[in-house]
Amino acid sequence: MSAKESWSALTAAEFVAALGEENHAALERLADLSRAGETPESLTVPRLLRVALKNEFEASELAAIWMASTTELDIKLALARQVGDEARHYRLIAERLTSLGIDVNGIDPREGGYSPLFEYLVSLEGAVARVAAGQFTREGIALVRNQCFIEFCESAGDQETASLYRDIIQPDERHHHEAGRALLEIHAGSHEAQNQARQAALRTIALAEEIQEMARLRAGIMRAPGC
Repeated sequence: MSAKESWSALTAAEFVAALGEENHAALERLADLSRAGETPESLTVPRLLRVALKNEFEASELAAIWMASTTELDIKLALARQVGDEARHYRLIAERLTSLGIDVNGIDPREGGYSPLFEYLVSLEGAVARVAAGQFTREGIALVRNQCFIEFCESAGDQETASLYRDIIQPDERHHHEAGRALLEIHAGSHEAQNQARQAALRTIALAEEIQEMARLRAGIMRAPGC
């Protein structure tokens, strides 16, 4: 059976299970990339939290844009919750940076422009592609990257930041990811929808890998959290 044939004639539940398995292998690669190499002394928790602010800002704005242009009520409401969650994460991270002596009033997450991943995601049309790329895949990436960041914080002796991610941010991201799974099982019943969802998920992961490797090579950034 060819790869193309193996993805044909799947029920929505079967498709989501297969997509989850495919994503899992890619997420393991991302985790390995995030943990690869020795961390330079310049790579500190505050520096990575500044990266996190941009991630959370983009995640909240993206969900807001999608919510406004999505017609499916259940997806619209899931996006509404995500807007609030990501904005709350931004506030909590800003508060943590302040407690670490960083003036967050001088930080603008829009500086340098939006990330290539944001630019790709915001261009997506169709609710199924958006759910597959955003809630199901991007939030899956966030869970993996956040775990790497938690481990980094613990190794650096910063238990407070580790706890913020482990006890507050990660449960929210897991909810978004599982909500994406449930929504795909409802809406990804046709072969056309499944093809759109899979292509969007694959491109999201490819961009995440490219961005992560570029950050490591250009700025020495690894172990960065997701959103």
